[in-house]
Amino acid sequence: MSELRSAQWYAGSDRNAYLHRAWMRRGLPEDAFDGTKPHIAIANTASDLTPCNAHLNEVSEYVQKGIWEAGGIPLNLPVLSLGETQVKPTAMLWRNMAAMAIEEMLRANPIDGVVLLGGCDKTIPALLMAAASVNLPAIVVPGGPMLTGTFRGEALGCGTDVWRLSEEVRSGQLSNEQFIKSESSMIRSKGHCNTMGTASTMAVVAEALGMTIPGFAGTPAADARLLALSHQTGRQIVEMISADRRPSQIMVKESFLNAIIAVAAVGGSTNSVVHLLAIAGRLGVDLTLEDFDRVGRDIPLLANLQPAGKFLMEDLFRAGGLLALLSQISERFFSTPITVTGKPLTDYFAGNDVFDTAVIRSPGQPLMEGAGIAVLRGNLAPNGAIIKPSAATPALLTHRGPALVFDSIEDLHNRIDDLELDVTPDTVLVLRGCGPKGYPGMPEVGNMPLPKKILEQGIRDMVRISDGRMSGTAYGTIILHVSPESAAGGPLALVRTGDIIALDVPNRTLNIEISDAELALRTPNNATTSAYAKPVRGWSKLYVDHVQGADTGADLDFLVGSSGDAVNRESH
Repeated sequence: MSELRSAQWYAGSDRNAYLHRAWMRRGLPEDAFDGTKPHIAIANTASDLTPCNAHLNEVSEYVQKGIWEAGGIPLNLPVLSLGETQVKPTAMLWRNMAAMAIEEMLRANPIDGVVLLGGCDKTIPALLMAAASVNLPAIVVPGGPMLTGTFRGEALGCGTDVWRLSEEVRSGQLSNEQFIKSESSMIRSKGHCNTMGTASTMAVVAEALGMTIPGFAGTPAADARLLALSHQTGRQIVEMISADRRPSQIMVKESFLNAIIAVAAVGGSTNSVVHLLAIAGRLGVDLTLEDFDRVGRDIPLLANLQPAGKFLMEDLFRAGGLLALLSQISERFFSTPITVTGKPLTDYFAGNDVFDTAVIRSPGQPLMEGAGIAVLRGNLAPNGAIIKPSAATPALLTHRGPALVFDSIEDLHNRIDDLELDVTPDTVLVLRGCGPKGYPGMPEVGNMPLPKKILEQGIRDMVRISDGRMSGTAYGTIILHVSPESAAGGPLALVRTGDIIALDVPNRTLNIEISDAELALRTPNNATTSAYAKPVRGWSKLYVDHVQGADTGADLDFLVGSSGDAVNRESH
């Protein structure tokens, strides 16, 4: 092992080294500062206001045991945490803030490596963005999905069934009393959403990138094996520091392509696109929207999980887990990228059997052929838009219909239940002002509710288009991340109610059927521009002034790239 980074703080007999050591001698053993024991931060996103991560303090205890056992010094480092269901206007507004704050604390402190404890949607992306920019040895512990709850004898999928049941209330098929009663059944245990939502997807992404111990992603939060793997992770980070194994060596271009393949195979969240692009941007990896379409296009959907399928994360674990699923298409993966163990992910595929083929389908009998996230382009989305075909209605993937435009989420809420609304099943619902700049923060409102008038006809899906995102637990024929967004001068701002919109997912196009000349003559109306966010101070202003488009990851322009781990000046 070369000289530890923490020795820059602790080695020597001068006044500064004395200060650094003396203030840390609070029960640590005498040899904690002799330069032989790595000091390891546990970047812990536990918070009572991030309910899906509330159990991570317990998880941290097992990581600490593993670090001590392997000869390291574990140090708890609480970091900014984002509760997807709790914070307004959207957790995405602070993903970059969390990443920046975590990055700066990792760089500023006397540590040699870091264990990243995350779970809820934005926590793992923020942790990985930070770790990529600092590039100290790092490893992820995913907090795991909750156990399956039931209501009226049926399994409940977190998020997915919220959207389904709320529409049943609006259509008159479920009483509000029954809807509220289901609330106490939705969350059965510790852990994040039990569907293949964004939290589960980002755990899959972390493993496919090589940043977890292989076989970790998808382990239920309440399962004792999650604590055992956390203990093992504590031992693993000590070995990584000894080997000087860093994120930039693990997360190479082919690692990101492996993550794209894995997301397609599990029917993962569209949010993975914007997070993977942002993480890649921190590493200088040339990842583009085209990579998602090119690599994921022919990957079969093997995970029969909500929202694309029937089962839940506990079933995936029971059926053999993520490695068993990925091993079904082992030949699709790149075998050169290493994981945190120093070995390729593909080395861990053998010996992982599938125990329930209803949950983990075979490549010969997939839930869907070609399930990768599709990237659309056209005069409505010059810089791209995305759709998740596995969550869409097949008959709507090629569609042509008149636009019904909403200038803001408030406009939509005010009008969507009006029984006089001029809407038919062929109408294309368009929502704008929901991109990174326009909201601000790019909220999960793309899975907009259907008009009550349409629900009462028994229809449960329509084509919907926005510059926002949608929950990974959501479903429907929903076009998202339209770029440039309306608030950044994108053509979405120019669409008028009644304009004909043509969607052709097989040919990857999204167009408004008017001439380029007419489109060039249009200007946004006052209702559109007045709805855009116009913050005057604080983080929101910094964010709006510097956030980039969804097509490149919606990071802040001055955060793209890395600064490494060097700190050149003393504190006293």
